[in-house]
Amino acid sequence: MFVASNSAVHSITERGGGLAPGVASASLFSSALVRTLVQVQEFPRPRREVYRFFEDAFNLDAITPPMLRFRVLTARPIEMRAGALIDYSLRLRGVPMRWRTRIEVYEPPFCFVDRQLRGPYRLWWHEHVFEEIEGGTRMTDRVRYLTPLAGSMIGRWAHDRFIRPDLESIFAFRRAKLAAMLGEMKSGG
Repeated sequence: MFVASNSAVHSITERGGGLAPGVASASLFSSALVRTLVQVQEFPRPRREVYRFFEDAFNLDAITPPMLRFRVLTARPIEMRAGALIDYSLRLRGVPMRWRTRIEVYEPPFCFVDRQLRGPYRLWWHEHVFEEIEGGTRMTDRVRYLTPLAGSMIGRWAHDRFIRPDLESIFAFRRAKLAAMLGEMKSGG
């Protein structure tokens, strides 16, 4: 399942958690211009194993389209924890850029959240939620993002013409690679 919308934004509530204290508040997402992308995938593997795969930033290279030329710049090993900083390089439509994220929430094996501190978006808040289900694990990616010039006519045009289709393509690639690498339960989203 893949959904991109302007729907109301909720904090991590799938397992009763919330935003990290002092890190963010609902006002971070209060703009009607914040868009939400959701992808749900179910894997026939235990939650801890799936969580370990996703928390390793170096696995991102394998599940990111080659056209992005994605690289983790932060040296190994990355100590995953709330507050960890991770630097990447990539190319968006051929334009080289750096991306820095901070892990805002880190609650193994239930969830973690990365937030863009530097990169192409005004806001990028990516929640990864892991739920045990019969026969495996359901992983939900929920990204809240705000594009540059989001409130302008050109910003809306750029989102509809380039940004949303690019994100849909990136997440479709990610879904296919994850299914090949981790397996996928056919009954899943």
